Amino acid sequence: MAIGTTNIGFEEKLWQAADKLRSNMDAAEYKHVVLGLIFLKYVSDSFEEKYQVLLGEGYGDEEDRDEYLAENIFWVPKEARWSEIQKHATNADIGSVIDHAMEMIENENNSLKGVLTKNYSRAELDKTRLGELVTLFTNIEVGSTAAQERDVLGRVYEYFLSKFASAEGKLGGEFYTPSCIVRTLVEMIEPFEGQIFDPACGSGGMFCQSARFVREHQGNVRDISIFGQESNPTTWKLAKMNLAIRQLEANLGRHNADSFHDDQHKTLKANYILANPPFNVSDWGGEKLREDIRWKYGVPPVGNANFAWLQHMIHHLSPAGGVCGTVLANGSLSSNTSNEGIIRKNMVIGDVVECIVAMPSQLFYSTGIPVSLWIMRRGKTEQSKNKVLFIDARKLGHMIDRKVRELSEEDIRKIADTYQNWRKGKGYEDIQGFCKEASLEEIERQDYTLTPGRYVGIEQEEEDGELFEEKMIRLTSELSGMFKKSHELEEEIRKKLGAIGYEI
Repeated sequence: MAIGTTNIGFEEKLWQAADKLRSNMDAAEYKHVVLGLIFLKYVSDSFEEKYQVLLGEGYGDEEDRDEYLAENIFWVPKEARWSEIQKHATNADIGSVIDHAMEMIENENNSLKGVLTKNYSRAELDKTRLGELVTLFTNIEVGSTAAQERDVLGRVYEYFLSKFASAEGKLGGEFYTPSCIVRTLVEMIEPFEGQIFDPACGSGGMFCQSARFVREHQGNVRDISIFGQESNPTTWKLAKMNLAIRQLEANLGRHNADSFHDDQHKTLKANYILANPPFNVSDWGGEKLREDIRWKYGVPPVGNANFAWLQHMIHHLSPAGGVCGTVLANGSLSSNTSNEGIIRKNMVIGDVVECIVAMPSQLFYSTGIPVSLWIMRRGKTEQSKNKVLFIDARKLGHMIDRKVRELSEEDIRKIADTYQNWRKGKGYEDIQGFCKEASLEEIERQDYTLTPGRYVGIEQEEEDGELFEEKMIRLTSELSGMFKKSHELEEEIRKKLGAIGYEI
């Protein structure tokens, strides 16, 4: 039976069907089996749509590679097309057929060299279940056009990435940032046109959301240029496929590489940087980079890469208003060990920190570490010059299961609108317990600690409607009375014990 998009929870139903076929295979391994098949179907569907157009025109050559490459469509040899693969779905050779298809597609498309999964024929992969997966993806009905099917396959790919991240737990964080965090960063920095860079790009979620932002605001995706880098070779391949499935051209470097020791974009000065670098990395090789040009605000500690990441990003920002939105563990807001406090102070004095957002707990599949968003900008406008906006969003969000919290669209808009209204001078006001504009002098008085709670204070009203200040006066008075009564009782007890010969 075909799976239609009119069904509620289409992606979830497809996931459940695919996950059922996983049997005892680890999620980390099965991920590449499933995502590789989705990618293969995507490139085949894209090719087939153009093929039918050329066939209908009558004057084009439907087997001319240039006709496809001109429209950023991958060339798919006949034996690698999905229509050929599905013929073998119930055959024992289905694994070999898929491997051969992947190899041919790589050979015909230089940008996919070494990217695609080519081990479907291995003995430990159940060929009956593999064939059932092929049939599952064959039977996706998504409307009348291949374009509609490609759009759904893109959504399915993204959804499956999130589900695999959840299934893998801690390891899933290496390739996936929760979409609500990505959407919040994108809505805050508004990457509408120019160069977008992510030095720890994972599977490319920041880029996909940026492209979506551009489309939703009637922009042209061709007006953004995507640059990324990823050290994990497997994740680097996932990113290449994730971007290709959305027809986004990107420069992810010549190969997977470490951003600190093998910077693939040394001369890049990006308009926008979006990143979720790994938190608190202790073995980043900092001892080999003591004199690096990137450490403008101070040499980062060898035992923690947080401030190396921040300065690496600032180094790659355009001096003409380049803006960065990144996720970082909360410890970076207040730590004073191993030069971190000095670096943070120099960044504040250098006026590159524009906004700090304390996020709710439990947003990540991979870690329970509380995090904040850092918005940094080179060349601030007069509106935000020598000021930092603090937002405490810890009370936002809702639990989607027992372990993970998610921000709603309303939550995301509240954070992004607060920041944008402040930055643009459009009716912003401090809200006690939520947001506060602080001058550099105020931050200096806090010893350059950037924890939002220190600035925004506590919410004005409690659930019972009593003002906080009034409640504190009342409770303090009541407590004072209780202490007085306690002393009176203590003295009475002493007298009673003394009367019978006991002293304390």
